[in-house]
Amino acid sequence: MAFNALLLILLLPLVSGQVFHWGPCPEPPVQSGFDIYKYLGRWFEIQKLPASFEKGKCIEANYSLRADGTIKVFNSEFRRGQVKSIEGTAVVQDIRQPAKLGVSFSYFTPYSPYWVLYTDYVTSAMVYSCTDVLRLFHVDFAWILGRARTLPAATINNAKIMFTTNNIDVSKMNPTDQQGCDK
Repeated sequence: MAFNALLLILLLPLVSGQVFHWGPCPEPPVQSGFDIYKYLGRWFEIQKLPASFEKGKCIEANYSLRADGTIKVFNSEFRRGQVKSIEGTAVVQDIRQPAKLGVSFSYFTPYSPYWVLYTDYVTSAMVYSCTDVLRLFHVDFAWILGRARTLPAATINNAKIMFTTNNIDVSKMNPTDQQGCDK
């Protein structure tokens, strides 16, 4: 137990601003019959679990197909008076489970999970990512996305219920400020 406490203290700076829990990642079901081509396009972040790499407002992602079959991921946010953006790559890691994508924003880092748990392709999506740390604890990321900058409260509540039903704690989920973004 002392080793676990020491390990947590050493790794805490790496997960600061994140949500972590003891034990391995949950294994929620993903969207059946997922169609990546219908998922492409612009998505706005409606709510999320805290993420140290997302601190701004007007957060959105745009997914497009590249000639080599990978997906271009272009994320942007408004922070400190300017638009900040980053480009990454998404890939379907197992053709039998196309809703389980891997995303990387650097050639030097491995793909991180990007699991589409639900989408209707035209209004909303639920995305989950989880990384085990030595199977002692895991770091969660979860997003509710919309094709518009807002979603009805019922849609958000239903998404949170679905996350919770699948053992994903969204009690720390916060709304993303999408006000004044289209000026």
